[in-house]
Formats: sequence, C-alpha cells, structure tokens
Amino acid sequence: MSRISVRGFAVASATAVTTVGAVVGVASGDPQVSDNDFETAAADMTLLADIPAGQQAQVQTASLTQQADVMAAEADASAKKSAEEAARIQAAKDAKAKKEAAEEKAEREREAKEAAERASRDEVRSASSFATQSSYTVSQVQAIARQMIPADQFQCFSNIVDHESGWNYQAQNPSSGAYGLVQALPGSKMSSAGADWQTNPATQIKWGLNYMNDRYDSPCGAWSFWQANNWY
Repeated sequence: MSRISVRGFAVASATAVTTVGAVVGVASGDPQVSDNDFETAAADMTLLADIPAGQQAQVQTASLTQQADVMAAEADASAKKSAEEAARIQAAKDAKAKKEAAEEKAEREREAKEAAERASRDEVRSASSFATQSSYTVSQVQAIARQMIPADQFQCFSNIVDHESGWNYQAQNPSSGAYGLVQALPGSKMSSAGADWQTNPATQIKWGLNYMNDRYDSPCGAWSFWQANNWY
C-alpha cells in the first residue's frame, strides 16, 4: 500500500461502520447523534478519504455486509420469537380441543349407559305375564326374578332374598310371622300386589321390588341398608 500503512488501513476498516452510521444519523436528524459524533464521523471520513479508491470500496463493502448481518440476525430472532408464540397459542388450542373431546366422550358414554339402563327396565316383565303353577323350584323362582328385576339391580335383590328366605317363596318366620321371599311383615302386606301373594312368587317379587324402590330407592339401596343393619 502506497498511501496508507497497514495499521492505518486496519483502523480505517474498524471505524468504517461507526463513520457511516454517524453520517446517516446526522442526515436523518437523529437527536441522539451529538456534535462530537458528527466531528468524529467527519474525521473518520477524512481518514477514509486518505485511502485509495479501491480500498475505500472494500471498507464500505465490509460495512454494508456487517449491517446486513446484524439486520439478518434481528430478523431471525424476530422470526424465532413469532414461531414460539405461534406454537404456544397452537398448544393451548390443542389442549382445549382435547379437553372438550374428552368431555364430549364422557357425556356420550353417560347417555349410552342411561339408555341401556332404560332399555333394561323396559324389558322387565310384569308379574301377571307369568303363568301360575302349583309349585315352583328355586331355579324357577330365580328365573322369574331375573325377568322382573332390572339387570343392574338383580344381584342386590338376590342378596337380600338369599338372606331372608333362601329363595323359598313359602318361607315363614314362626316367631314374627314374616312370610315369603322377601319376608314381608306381616305377609298380608303383599296382597297389594296380588291376591295370590301366598302361592305366587311373581306376586311376592313384584311387592318386594316396589317396597325396596319406595323405601330405599332401589334394591341396591335396600341391600346397602341390610348390610349395615341385618334387616331392611
């Protein structure tokens, strides 16, 4: 280099960005640019003028490249921030949609369960639909009960009958006078379900189911009470 030393060129290159920035700031009326900044910029420009034209182009190119790199970095940071915010918003939307889907599924399952229970109750046969017999075995009495008691309540009803009479529709307590499958006390109470209450297990089942529903809301409610008190 003929007109500037290597050290001088390095100094000029290092200050090029500051020089250009200061001049641009003054030109745009930036209030943060002081007179000292302008004087410094002017001195730097004088220094830059001492550099041969070809070398000036190199310095200016380096300055513009650095500015472009800074702008690109800022753009990348802004894009990353926007992407993170968009991802957060989408995650919140996905979580909300998942929760709503779970709630809808639970509601459908509840409705399906209630529909199944209603269907089960609709299929229950009345006592009068069974032909009367002169006698009944335990298995026959249980089969009648299965057709008269809602499926989800049968086991509770069966538990009570197991303890009260062992499925003997003619069982009678000699001391209290309780009678039948559900040991109605007195047995004549069951006449409200039919005049054949003494001989027809279907009539006794009908009365027992009505009693449990009225007093305990259901056979399972009656069984819960029975377990706590050994009577119902």
